[in-house]
Amino acid sequence: MYAPGVAPPRLEKWQSSTNIKLKSLRTNPNTIYKKMSTTACKVTACKVIKCKAAVAWEAGKPLVIEEVEVAPPQKMEVRVKILFTSLCHTDLYFWEAKAQDSVFPRIFGHEASGIVESVGEGVTELVPGDHVLPVFTGECRDCAHCKSEESNMCTLLRINTDRGVMINDEKSRFSINGKPIYHFVGTSTFSEYTVVHVGCLAKINPLAPMDKVCVLSCGISTGLGATLNVAKPKKGSSVAIFGLGAVGLGAAEGARLAGASRVIGVDFKNSRYEGAKKFGVTEFINPKDYTKPVQEVIAEMTDGGVDRSVECTGNIDAMISAFECVHDGWGVAVLVGVPHKDAIFKTPPINFLNERTLKGTFFGNYKPRSDLPSVVEMYMNKELEVEKFITHEVPFAEINKAFELMLKGEGLRCIIKME
Repeated sequence: MYAPGVAPPRLEKWQSSTNIKLKSLRTNPNTIYKKMSTTACKVTACKVIKCKAAVAWEAGKPLVIEEVEVAPPQKMEVRVKILFTSLCHTDLYFWEAKAQDSVFPRIFGHEASGIVESVGEGVTELVPGDHVLPVFTGECRDCAHCKSEESNMCTLLRINTDRGVMINDEKSRFSINGKPIYHFVGTSTFSEYTVVHVGCLAKINPLAPMDKVCVLSCGISTGLGATLNVAKPKKGSSVAIFGLGAVGLGAAEGARLAGASRVIGVDFKNSRYEGAKKFGVTEFINPKDYTKPVQEVIAEMTDGGVDRSVECTGNIDAMISAFECVHDGWGVAVLVGVPHKDAIFKTPPINFLNERTLKGTFFGNYKPRSDLPSVVEMYMNKELEVEKFITHEVPFAEINKAFELMLKGEGLRCIIKME
């Protein structure tokens, strides 16, 4: 891993280059996207853009492809042409709106890649044509959290699932026939064009394939960072991963990259084990197969407990098990999943006194603007294997198929091609 906020040599090379010769990049499709976008933005800047968007009119109903109007970016905002997006379980959760209130009509989507079309007042770090990843949380770089090396929980741009408008003027940039269509977590990437606060955009290497790195702006990076940045397993150590969905497999990938010798996957679905092996999982436990608590099973398997554990389900029982399964004296458990708001974490205090450590993490402790470009570089340098997370692809017109796949529990990430 590269140190937070420090670009690796390859990243510095393209960031510092101000004169990339197009003729040397003609064979790269990303170059074509950039040239098209740069030309288009000269025509559309400061104007309303009409484009297609997948609108959720009400909870749980299929999205409808509609023509929407996307207003120009205002102060500290950027309008982005989305090229590829993917469906995350968070989109599904708030689309179903079974356990929480959700504003409608709304444009969901927050894992994506795109190209800057135009920028609003005060934006100096991005220009039309830049390749970016929109992120559901942000980095204003001015608040106490952003200035801290230990936090990525920006005071201004921290995720807010209730907000359906931009923070600058509390208005939506989307509309149909003059009526507002609401935003989702500040990104709304299920639209051919979207408007995002500049602090929620990570500028990335223009050579990175947009149809691959789009999945790095949420779940996979969350799991990866939880292991590499927070759990920090040592080479040869043992790691337990609770939940083998996309986030959990991102955590397993982190354990693989860290050189863990034993990676124990814990999940209620036996079918997930075979696929998890590609991400470094070496052993598998289904809690249903045992009469004793899974933490006791793990302790017996590992002579007292694992060195590190990462919980990626949000289930309170799994969270307790993840903590109680780590070894006394040095074990560290990291909580990633989001539990029910009324859930209570209960464990005997002696577990802490016996020098077990419990930590929580948000977006893998990555600062979006400073650190996410380095995650992309890990992929470009063939350290991080992104392709194995991508199991399906559909055109934008068939976006509801992505929802159907996730509802059936099929696959990990479905790429939605906007063009």
